[in-house]
Amino acid sequence: MKIISFTASRNARLFTATAIALACLAPIGAAAQTFPSRPITLVVPFPTGGTADLLPRLIAPLLSRSLGVTVVVDNRPGAGGAIGAAIVAKAKPDGHTLLVVTPVVLAVNQWLYKDLIYSPEKDFATITNAASASNIIAVHPSIPAKNLKELIALAKAKPDELSFASGGHGTTHHLCGELLKTSAGIKMVHVPYKGVGPAQQDLRSGRVPIMCDNFSNLIPLVRAGSLRAIALTAKTRHAQAPEIPTASESGLPGFEMGVWFGFVAPAGTPKALIDRLNTEITNALRSSEIAERVAGLGLTIIADSPESFAAYVATEAARWREVVRVSGARVD
Repeated sequence: MKIISFTASRNARLFTATAIALACLAPIGAAAQTFPSRPITLVVPFPTGGTADLLPRLIAPLLSRSLGVTVVVDNRPGAGGAIGAAIVAKAKPDGHTLLVVTPVVLAVNQWLYKDLIYSPEKDFATITNAASASNIIAVHPSIPAKNLKELIALAKAKPDELSFASGGHGTTHHLCGELLKTSAGIKMVHVPYKGVGPAQQDLRSGRVPIMCDNFSNLIPLVRAGSLRAIALTAKTRHAQAPEIPTASESGLPGFEMGVWFGFVAPAGTPKALIDRLNTEITNALRSSEIAERVAGLGLTIIADSPESFAAYVATEAARWREVVRVSGARVD
């Protein structure tokens, strides 16, 4: 009798545990089946005008078509992307509010801000790394330097007289300029703006003569003659502009700094929804309608898995921590 009693008790416990597990999974399954149930918002934590804003606007119509709901791009700039990131971190994890991310948001800010209002490691679930781009160091044509060696020589001859623009403190443009200063042993003045658009305006006018920004942002201005490309901060030359030498070729071995653009959801978003969003976004990126336009901007489409993106972010966080340390950049 004792054996029968024990078995019945064990079966009862097993039945209870199974019922609880199924009950927990039921909302997840229901959420996946009813998704999407309302418009989807892609939060861009930067001002309009940059690639981080352009990329989601390109794919939003395709996502809207495939998902059957309106997909809205919502710019929430401020604090190096922290304001928009914090909004999404607190959003309901149901797949309807997503965040467009760059290295600044997921791999840099934690090393620059003492009291960051979100946690890059804990607050988000990765969806996909959408695309990447090399950076270009460019100058206004009024600057007499024709290449990186001449620019470095000019800066050494005029310490703290040359200035470089960025889209704000802690952005990749800022860190690229700071790393250039430390790598080349030069002194320049950092001029931060509230976004890439205002920075480019003053760069084109010559008010601020130097900027390091991604290929897609600067190459149209270079080709229009508004700017002069000095060097590409990548391992190899870019296929769309092979005439621009790399920084390594120009006397700064190992000087590499690019940017990537990805999508994340609030932590706790069901895996089924993450996988669905990954499929929808990567399909949009790889479609002929978008792929050609993205490539035309000088971007390389990645469109990887959530797991691959998570591993890459961890590697990038370690790398950018060292960049921040070497550059001495500070925000607060």
